[in-house]
Amino acid sequence: MSWFSQNYEKAALGGAAVVALGVLYLGWSKFASVSENFTMDMAGSGNNNTAVTNADHVPKAIASLSMDRNWKSGEVDGRAVDLFVGIPLFVASKEPTKPLDPFKGEMIHPPIPNKWWIDNRIDPGFSDSPQQDPDGDGFSNLEEFNAKTDPNNPAAIPSLIAKLMYVKDESLGWVLRPSYESNGSFPFRYEDTTRRTNTTGGMNLIAPGQTFFAKPPMDNRFKLLSSEVRKELNKNINVEMDVMIVRIEDQRPNKKGVIYELPSPLPEQRKNEFIQYDRSAVMSLEALGQNGRQFVIEENTAFAVPPDAPKKQYFLKKVTPEKIEVEHTNDAGEKTLVEIEKGNMPKIDP
Repeated sequence: MSWFSQNYEKAALGGAAVVALGVLYLGWSKFASVSENFTMDMAGSGNNNTAVTNADHVPKAIASLSMDRNWKSGEVDGRAVDLFVGIPLFVASKEPTKPLDPFKGEMIHPPIPNKWWIDNRIDPGFSDSPQQDPDGDGFSNLEEFNAKTDPNNPAAIPSLIAKLMYVKDESLGWVLRPSYESNGSFPFRYEDTTRRTNTTGGMNLIAPGQTFFAKPPMDNRFKLLSSEVRKELNKNINVEMDVMIVRIEDQRPNKKGVIYELPSPLPEQRKNEFIQYDRSAVMSLEALGQNGRQFVIEENTAFAVPPDAPKKQYFLKKVTPEKIEVEHTNDAGEKTLVEIEKGNMPKIDP
């Protein structure tokens, strides 16, 4: 029998010892390598065994999380200042290196005081700051300043009359022509610039006190009041002649009470001397998001602005192709007459 067979236990025990020594060596060599690469320090005990650079800052950072982080604004001359700003907010236009104090310096945009910009939290640093409209109501900062309204509140607005534009006139020209009288009654013919007509006819003469016509476009528009003979100068022959004159009262609501005096008969060649106009104004409100939306109002008619507003505080007194006159009544009952030229809004002094 061989020695290995007789001494098997001893050989196995010796081999295990060699393997263990090899594993121990490998572990030690790896540890030495890590220690060399990461500068491991075994000093200390427990959780402090491994030394990390600036590790002492960690507890300080954790402690800072419980600190009061509410920013305390600074104060100079009794007014709050932003301590984060390290450069001047405003400088002189002619001296860019010279800082300006908006509280104590000259007005940035006359006539608006610098304090107005600051109180309303609006940046005056733009050349067109007075013309800007922060709340989008159609009124500029300058207009809001003049009217003493809140430039940041679209519900607080100056008088809308300032934003009423006269776009154009939309007028109808017409003439009423009486014909020959018969026993105090007269036939009539109506003509207008849209080529519409009305006639009473020779079999339906109109007597004083009667309204006419019976059908559109001018049904029941006119009323015959009276007639009389007058002396008038015939300019063609320079001689005074007897002329029959009829007096007609307009029954249209916005012209109720207007009286026209017409010669009877009124010949074709003279009808342009007696032409009348039903005038209307095409307008728009250049505010409250309604810019460019047009609406039509007849002369001598009350209306609202915007057109769907509940109160009719405006009255169109006069319309011509060149301008209109609008009377505005404020909430206190005070009336103001404003003139608006065609293509413009009114020129209202602040």
